[in-house]
Amino acid sequence: MKPPNPIPLPEFAHVPGTNARHPERAFDVFHDSVREGMGPEDLRDTLAWRAGWHFVEQGYFWEAHEVLEPVWMALPQGGAERAFVQGLIQVANAALKLRMNRPKAARRLCDIAAGHLDGLPAEIMGLRIETVQRYLEGVRVRANL
Repeated sequence: MKPPNPIPLPEFAHVPGTNARHPERAFDVFHDSVREGMGPEDLRDTLAWRAGWHFVEQGYFWEAHEVLEPVWMALPQGGAERAFVQGLIQVANAALKLRMNRPKAARRLCDIAAGHLDGLPAEIMGLRIETVQRYLEGVRVRANL
C-alpha cells in the first residue's frame, strides 16, 4: 500500500523506557479520522489507517499501534479486516520490543501476529498480506540472532 500524502510523521519515535511519550493529544488528528459506524471501505480512507503501515515502515512502531487501535476498534468483531489490523498492531509491537532489545518478547509477538494474519485474503483494505508477512519474517529473523 502506497501511503497517500500527506501523512505527517511524529517528531520522534517513542521507545518506552528510553524517551518521553508524545503529548496527550498528539494523535488526535489520526483518531478523529475514525468515526463510529464506518465500515472497512470507509476506514481504508482514514488518516489513521493510511498512517498505520507507513509508520511501521518508517520505524514509528509505538505510534503505529496508537493510530491503528481506533481502526481496529471500529471494525466488526470476527471479520478478516479486524484480524488483519490486530495482526498489524502485533507486528508493530514485535518490532518495538526488538528495538527495546527484548527478543523473547518480540518472538512471542511475532507468533501472535502470524496467527492473526494466517488464512486471510491476499489483500485487505488496500494492503497485501504478503507485504506484512515479509516484514514480520524480517522481525522474526532479527529476534532470533
